[in-house]
Order: sequence, then structure tokens, then C-alpha cells
Amino acid sequence: MNGPGSTDKVRVLGIAGSLRQGSYNQALLRAALELAPEGMEIRIFEGLDRIPPYNEDVRARGEPESVVALKEAIRQADALLIATPEYNGSVPGVLKNALDWASRPPDASPLDGKPVAIMGASTGNFGTLRAQMHLRQICQITNMRPLNRPEVLVARAAEKFDPQGHLTDETARYLLRLLLEALMDWTLRLR
Repeated sequence: MNGPGSTDKVRVLGIAGSLRQGSYNQALLRAALELAPEGMEIRIFEGLDRIPPYNEDVRARGEPESVVALKEAIRQADALLIATPEYNGSVPGVLKNALDWASRPPDASPLDGKPVAIMGASTGNFGTLRAQMHLRQICQITNMRPLNRPEVLVARAAEKFDPQGHLTDETARYLLRLLLEALMDWTLRLR
């Protein structure tokens, strides 16, 4: 397998900010696997539930294996695809915690300069608009390179996925396909 910067494929690491079994955001990442353009390979990161709360004392003694695995997965990816739910108008704590770990130390962060596409699904009427805006602030501070559009805000998600978790809404599928194509183009331009 070639490292980041390889011209063979654009390797994307998908991260869902939800741990819930039956998560719409995990289902959105699975839909991305299905809709990825030719030349894009998506791997979904499993294991946010094993990452402990960020603690600088713990990091100073040596990063936990789960954190090492997350950082290595980010390093090996050419780009990130983050699917975030919205909790209390922001990103879920588990996602913020993972990004906090990955951003330390700042001079060796695998997030630095990483292209990223953001999307999200929620049962509310606004998709994950506020969470995505907050995540964009986090991207700025960590020096990630977020893709600005298209925006994928899957509102009323219970109506857009079937009981097996397949994305059935054609508009959402179309926007997700556009997002993936734009992420591929963005990543190649930033190489």
C-alpha cells in the first residue's frame, strides 16, 4: 500500500462521531463506501469508544494504544471524511475527544494540513448545521483543510434511511456523491 501523497488512489479515513448502534452517521459513512468515486478508497475507523478522555498527564506517560491507532490511521489517509451528529448544538464529546488526542502535540499532529469533508445526519429539521459549523472551527484551530461545499446536512434522518440503515433518499445520495467527488478533487489539488 502506498503512503499518503500516492497518485494511485485517494485514501479516505471515515470517522463517525456517534457510538450508538444504529447510528445514522455511521450509516452515512457506509453509504459513502457505496457511492465513492473511482479512485477513492474509504476506510471507516472503528474504535472511538476505546479512546480514553484526553489527559495531558496520560499523554506524557505514553499514548494509549487506541490513540496510537487513531493517529496512525489519520497519518495513512490522504483525507478525512467526518460524519457528525449534533449534540446540544455542537459536536459530540467522543468526536471532540478524538480530535483533541489527534491534535497533540501540535507540531507533530497528523491533522495538520489534512483535507477533510464534513457531513452529518440528525432526526431534527436542521441536519447537523450547528455541529458542522463548530467542527469547522476545530478544523481551523488544528490546521485541517475543510472542504466548503457541497454541504451534506441530512435532516429528519429517520425518513431518509430504511430500517437496515441504507440511505434511501435520492437527494441525500446525490449530495453525498457530490461531496465525495469534491473531496477527491480537493485532496488531489492539495497534494
